[in-house]
Amino acid sequence: MSKKVILITGASSGFGRITAVALARAGHTVYASMRDVAGRNAGNAAEMAQLSASENVDLRALELDVQSDASAEAAIEVIIEESGRIDVLVHNAGHMMFGPAEAFTPEQFAQQYDVNVLGTQRVNRAALPHMRAAKQGLLVWVSSSSSAGGTPPYLSPYFAAKAAMDALAVQYARELSRWGIETSIVVPGAFTKGTNHFAHSGRPADEARLADYEAGPYKGFGEQVQKAFAEIVPDDADVGGVAKGIVDIVDMPFGSRPFRFHYDPTQDGANVGFAVLDRLRAEMLHRVGLSDLLKPAILA
Repeated sequence: MSKKVILITGASSGFGRITAVALARAGHTVYASMRDVAGRNAGNAAEMAQLSASENVDLRALELDVQSDASAEAAIEVIIEESGRIDVLVHNAGHMMFGPAEAFTPEQFAQQYDVNVLGTQRVNRAALPHMRAAKQGLLVWVSSSSSAGGTPPYLSPYFAAKAAMDALAVQYARELSRWGIETSIVVPGAFTKGTNHFAHSGRPADEARLADYEAGPYKGFGEQVQKAFAEIVPDDADVGGVAKGIVDIVDMPFGSRPFRFHYDPTQDGANVGFAVLDRLRAEMLHRVGLSDLLKPAILA
């Protein structure tokens, strides 16, 4: 295994935090990025520094707000200055909102897209010139089984944004393969414990519309949805399995990494849905003579 220089977004908690630690313990240099390292995330940054010292691993907290072009550019500049390159970019930053779709304002939907979709675009534009110059690299996108599996209502802004991010990941894979840059899309299922998704989820801004739903046939529906999904998530569902999958992908030889990796304790069917979608997309590329885009070119 060769030591990689890795940037992971949204690493203050949840999948991101667990994955950053796992990658560092696997022997890589990991930049665990988050907002406000000097302020509200100062404690997280200190914990990472302490872990690095006590376990002799290379885990570095890094300031990065995926909603800012300047912040993304500055973060990549720090990585290049300190480590000379970036080998792996893990798109993990995301935020969840929970409630009836109608009760969210358009601005709230836009905020979901800004974090989950445009955030990946900002970081890509900062990082990819360095990967393309090196003629090698790996993008890992943390998607969601909701994009092709069974989904509960009341998560519309999050699901719509995740579906858009997944579509973007697929297109980037085709457009980067001839540069020698590889793509793996990680597809976690629903977890009700270990990620803080529901605990930290946003709520609708339009209280009047929300009240309409609560006073009508959807009274108590939010609790019903959360209870129903909590019941189908196995007690032993371990979010660490997502991190382990990412570590395994990073450590695989170039050209052998899976295009998708599923980790879904609830078995919502996304593995079946994506298998069909990805096959149809691949067959179209074969039909038009562009099948070379399905595998990264070996240039380095």
